[in-house]
Formats: sequence, structure tokens, C-alpha cells
Amino acid sequence: MTYALYYWDGLPGRGEFVRLALEQAGADYIDVARRQDGTDRMLEIMEDDRTDAPFAPPFLKDGDLIVSQTANILFYLGPRLGLAPESEGERHRLNGLQMTIADMVAEAHDTHHPVATGLYYEDQKPEARRRAADFRKARIPKFLGYFERMLSANPAGPQHVIGNALSYGDLSLHHLLEGLHYAFPKAMTAYGARWPHLDALRAHVASLPNIAAYRASDRRIPFNESCIFRHYPELDGIETGDEE
Repeated sequence: MTYALYYWDGLPGRGEFVRLALEQAGADYIDVARRQDGTDRMLEIMEDDRTDAPFAPPFLKDGDLIVSQTANILFYLGPRLGLAPESEGERHRLNGLQMTIADMVAEAHDTHHPVATGLYYEDQKPEARRRAADFRKARIPKFLGYFERMLSANPAGPQHVIGNALSYGDLSLHHLLEGLHYAFPKAMTAYGARWPHLDALRAHVASLPNIAAYRASDRRIPFNESCIFRHYPELDGIETGDEE
């Protein structure tokens, strides 16, 4: 069965977390919105008066089943793609980690849209500068410090966020770090080797043959300033923690 992934065309966004899992597993899938009339098909499903209509992308269709929300999609796909632990308890713990990643992604988005998502970035620049300064100084180390501790605490070793095998949590942490380095290169560079296990995980995932092939292909959509992780130099600061 071919999976159908629905997400906005031209954006890596939250859909990228799902793409990485599908690509690493070598799963048969289509990125619907990137096909002719795909966005219209996606909107039709979202606007339909059906009980399983998703509020927003990403969502996944597996046959007649529709699964929405990034963490929920990965919770569904993980065991089917061999990217989740066998233990039910560990699968729920991994889901909790994925939700924490989603929390940080939302905060990263709000650095450039702190007032309203319906406004342009240009309409909220002063507020964005204040929000981004706090994100760089307080929130990046809080979140990444937590993920580093989870890697350090793994009884099987810090190579994976849970257990002794690759999971979708490792792939998602990789993409989170890629996004942060894209959006805040000066701040992330200033932190140096503060989180060595996360740095090693980021490099390891990038080196996986399926992920490396995907990153080099035209299937991968580059980060851009219409997405969640955006690079605006004025939001990156001179160095970590500087007030502007």
C-alpha cells in the first residue's frame, strides 16, 4: 500500500519530520501537494464535512485511514516502518519526546510570528526581535539541554534517543537541529560543543545512506523564508544571549 502524505507544496515544515521517516524506511509514498492539483485535493479533504477531516496538514492517508498531526502520524508509522521500539511503554515515551520536539518547533516559529500568524513578519518586527532574543538565550538551551540529557541517560548509549536502534525520534531531532542551525547560525555556533551527543546524532543521521540520498535529491525541499525555520539575520543576534 502506498502512503499519501499531504503537506503544503514548497515547504519542508512539519511535513519534513514525516518525510524523513518514510525516506529512511524506503517506504512507498507520494507527496500529494507536489503533484498536479495536489493542493486542491488536500484542501478538499480538509474542508469536507467528514468526521475524520484534519484541521491542517500534515496528514497521512493509509488506504481509507486518515491520520493527522505530526507526532500522531509518526506514532502510527513508527512500528510499521521499523522506527519505533517494540515496548508499548517505550513507544509512548518516544511519542512524548516527539511532542516536546513539536513544542520547540512551535516556539521557533513564533520567533518570527510572535503577534499573529495572519500578519506578515514585516508587521511584527519589533516584537519578533524581543521574542527571538529570549528564544536564543533561554529556550534553545532549555530544550536542547533536555534532549542532551535524554541521550546521556539512555542505558543503551547516547547514540539514540531511546533504545539501541534508530527511531523516528532520532530523525526528528536531526531535523530540529538542522532547522535551528539554518535559522540561528550565529547563536548555534556560539553555543559551540555544549551538546556533543546531539551534535553526533545530527551528523550520524545525515550520514545514513537513505537520508543522504534524500538530502541530495530533488524530493527534498530546502529551508526557506516561507516556512517554520526562517533565517532573518536581525533575529540571530551578534552572539548567544545578546540583548538587542
